[in-house]
Formats: sequence, C-alpha cells, structure tokens
Amino acid sequence: MSDDVDGGLKSVASALDLIDCFSEDEELGVSEAARRLGVAKSTAHRLLTTLASRGFVEQNPQTGKYRLGLHVFELGHLALARFDLRRRSVTLLEELREISGWTVHLSVASGADVLFLERLPTLRGMQVMEEFRRRWPLHATSSGKVLCAYDPEVAQRRIAAGFPVFTPNTIDNADRFRAELATIRRQGYATSSDELMHRLSSVAAPVLDPHGFARAAISITGASEEMVRQRDRQVRLITTAASRLTKIMKVRDRSVP
Repeated sequence: MSDDVDGGLKSVASALDLIDCFSEDEELGVSEAARRLGVAKSTAHRLLTTLASRGFVEQNPQTGKYRLGLHVFELGHLALARFDLRRRSVTLLEELREISGWTVHLSVASGADVLFLERLPTLRGMQVMEEFRRRWPLHATSSGKVLCAYDPEVAQRRIAAGFPVFTPNTIDNADRFRAELATIRRQGYATSSDELMHRLSSVAAPVLDPHGFARAAISITGASEEMVRQRDRQVRLITTAASRLTKIMKVRDRSVP
C-alpha cells in the first residue's frame, strides 16, 4: 500500500473517530477535538472544516464550536427508513403501544450496547423516562439482556466491556449476568426493574432468526409500580408481539432468493 493511500485511510479513520466524539458531546471546539483524537490542532481544524463542507458538522455561530450537521440527521433517517426489520415492525409496534398503554421500543445489539431503532412513546412513558438515549449498555435494560440471552457472542462482548452501574439494582458482575441470562432463556423474556433508572421498569422478548438467535428485541417500558402490578399482562403482550414479528421476518427470509 502506498504512503498516499495509507495516509488517506488514516484521515478517513480520524474523521470517523471525530464524528463518534459527538455521541458523547453536543459541541466540540478545535482544541478539545485535537485532544480527543490525539492529533495536532491544525489537523483537527482541517478535519472539522472538511466535515463542515459536506454537512456532517456545522459551526455554532454563538460559541464557535462544532456540532453534528443536518446531513447526519438526514442519513440517519434514510438508514432507519431502509432497515427492513424496522419497516416491517412499525404496524405491530403501534398496536402494542395502543394495547399496553406504555412506551414501546424495537432494538438491536451494537457492540457491547443495545441500540434502539424505534421508540413509540406515550405520555405516561415520557413522564418516567428521565433521559432517552438511543444507546445503552446491554446489561442494564431488558432489551439488552434478552439480546444477550439469545446470542452468546453478544453476551461475551458485554462481559468483556464490563458492567457500569446506574442504580443499586444494576447487574455489576459476570456471575450475576450469566445467571440472569440463564433465567431469561428458561422463561423466554427479560425484565428490568429500576436497573437503568429509578422508577423505570421494562419487559422484553426476542425476535429470533431461523437459527434461534436474537436478531432484535421488542420491549414495553413504564413506571415500575404499574409495570410490576401488570407484569403478567405485559409479559403476554410482549411475547406475543415478538413471536408475531419473528414469524413475519421468517416469511420475509423465505421470500428472499
């Protein structure tokens, strides 16, 4: 590989690393970007101005710092719209929200985290959700735990990454994690009660591929007191919905040559 090609690939990797920095910080200045990337300020400035010229970032005229641009928003929506699993699940998720009365999520595994592809909120659900983010560690949510229970590789990624604690109820070690996953496999669903946020509980079930591995998870999220009181009903709703989506995706798999 020539020096020019190698240098070009390094620049692309640095630009992608810089975009990833905005998942943690709303805005970054040139000095902060340089520190985060471990590069010279001139290099960070060149990367930021190049990304800004393509709409991936933009400069805030009030602060002089950079933030994600609308082109990222546009590409994100295109990616979601073209994601077959999400497209085929929307009607089912809307029905589940209507019947359950709580916020519904569709999620997949991404590295050692759970990534929420779809969120259909209710007013009741929004009142108890202190902070909604698209990405959370797998061990702290019912969706993440059910994805790990039905995919050992995903579970191993979380074990290797460790177990950050959010509340006193959060799983904090590998032994507890493995025991929880075994219980989930036996019962066919996962629960989370005050493990990610106080007063927030959820129930999740896996959407399985033809080999029995979790390709996604569907969850219902709500206030702990009400979720616990209605746990049996929520479990029936979520396992039925996940089973329906599993069948829908199996039909789709058979139809693809």
